[in-house]
Amino acid sequence: MSDQSRLSVNVNAVAMLRNRRDLPWPSVVDMSRIALQAGAKGITIHPRPDERHIRKTDVADLTALINDEFPDKELCLEGYPSPDFLDLVEKHRPHQVLYVPDDPAQLTSDHGWNLARDSQIISAVTRQTKQWNVRVSLFVNADPEAPELAAQLGAERIEIYTGPYGACYDDEKAAERERARVVATGKAAHKAGLGVNAGHDLTLLNLPPLVAEMPFLREVSIGHGFTADALIYGFAETVRLYRVALGELPA
Repeated sequence: MSDQSRLSVNVNAVAMLRNRRDLPWPSVVDMSRIALQAGAKGITIHPRPDERHIRKTDVADLTALINDEFPDKELCLEGYPSPDFLDLVEKHRPHQVLYVPDDPAQLTSDHGWNLARDSQIISAVTRQTKQWNVRVSLFVNADPEAPELAAQLGAERIEIYTGPYGACYDDEKAAERERARVVATGKAAHKAGLGVNAGHDLTLLNLPPLVAEMPFLREVSIGHGFTADALIYGFAETVRLYRVALGELPA
């Protein structure tokens, strides 16, 4: 058991619900505060160009929340390294940036970088981001060959795309195969000296077997599953439940 959390709560879905109406609730800041008070290690947000969920003003507000009230917690900005996104990173200096290869029209991040093809842009933005004293994580597919190249490009961490693993919620054999790929990638990253994060479609059910095989896992970013559970259990209790699933708290 550990007092140190690995849970970063993605609040994109909270922002999306708020944006359905021209009203200030549910408040992204207030819900993030609840999650952090309940023991989450940080907050993850993905400000997209169309601001369909997280807005630029949310980035400023959450930066202030963590700096003012939770200096021991972290903010992670996720996004494609466009000039506008890089401006946000430079201005707000989050603890971590997760670079993803998303097209602006994508509904969600659904694949990792082609690190060989995109090496030039990745290495350039990695160098620039490090000059801002921001930790760099790269979104990669579950591929044991990816971590070594990510390290060569200057990344400090990778986040393994766990969508294919999460999609096997009703097929145990397929889940075992996909989990094996994730674990092999994690072990390769750990051997290469990279911090290992994971994210996408992780749940209370599929987290425990993953963590059991990757005890070195540094962070999980969870949004959709977390929000679905929070509709039942509430935000604070859902943080506790995910920390139980991560082996950080007793059941």
